[in-house]
Amino acid sequence: MGATVTTTATNQTTWGGGNEPLGASYGKLMMWYFILSDSLTFCGFLVGYGFSRYKFMESWPIADEVFNHFPFLHGVDAPMYYVALMTFILIFSSVTMVLAVDAGHQMKRNKVAFYMFLTIIGGLVFLGSQAWEWKNFIKGSYGAVETRGGAILQFVGEDGKQIALADFAVELQEDRVLHSRDNGVWFSGESSIPTYSLEEVKAGFEANPNVRIRTQFIDETKHKIILSREESAEYLKEAVYVVEGANLVRNEYGHKLFGDFFFFITGFHGFHVFTGILINTIVFFNVLLGTYDRRGSYEMVEKGGLYWHFVDLVWVFVFTFFYLV
Repeated sequence: MGATVTTTATNQTTWGGGNEPLGASYGKLMMWYFILSDSLTFCGFLVGYGFSRYKFMESWPIADEVFNHFPFLHGVDAPMYYVALMTFILIFSSVTMVLAVDAGHQMKRNKVAFYMFLTIIGGLVFLGSQAWEWKNFIKGSYGAVETRGGAILQFVGEDGKQIALADFAVELQEDRVLHSRDNGVWFSGESSIPTYSLEEVKAGFEANPNVRIRTQFIDETKHKIILSREESAEYLKEAVYVVEGANLVRNEYGHKLFGDFFFFITGFHGFHVFTGILINTIVFFNVLLGTYDRRGSYEMVEKGGLYWHFVDLVWVFVFTFFYLV
């Protein structure tokens, strides 16, 4: 009987926990459950991206050529520099969040408020940077044409470097009509009228003998295949659309799925960052009002910190698999 009582008491001590099983409050446990489920969602997105990229490896855009902008440095080739800076800012905001949680354990309200404020600023800078990246991705830099089969044809100069449509296209006096599904090629419409028509691009190509076409396909040296002048002229005959920038239908960078995954994955993560900023802002004002001092605990700061660290960690995986690999 004595042994039975001892065993029962031990089990109650280990697993009872009252309203804090395993030493964690209900709020913390629910945050961990949410993080686990959301992790599986992001895993699904990244696995889908990986399978699609592997299947269309030969036509997948090169990230260094797409994400090569830097604010106030127009025309400067800076591959991945700004994305790396964005990543550093978001990781640094995790450091300030750790300091806020530590200050909360010590019940130091002013320090908690200061570090929470820095975390919010870091999140806002990252979100603004992501919006700037979207703007450049949507607007595009060079322009291209799309064939009937959906292939993207870019243009290069004599040195083999990509050139913009504005560098060689000829302006013609013609009436421009926005293609809709009823008058477009292959029942496909346009979201807006491009800067240059297909006829203007073709006329510019004929007038500039040094211009050649670069396909979206990659050779064994990891470079896009550049056609001869004669091959370029034949491929250009198959062009049906002028493509500038990117949307959910087509993009100037290469395979269509690349743009779809970019908008979906980075947009979904950006929504998480926005939500984290909103949560941190509410917690920040509660800190200023002394709400957690009256409760005698800054656990809400810790729960917000768990979510913020999760958002930062997800971006590390997105940055690695989408931008670097």
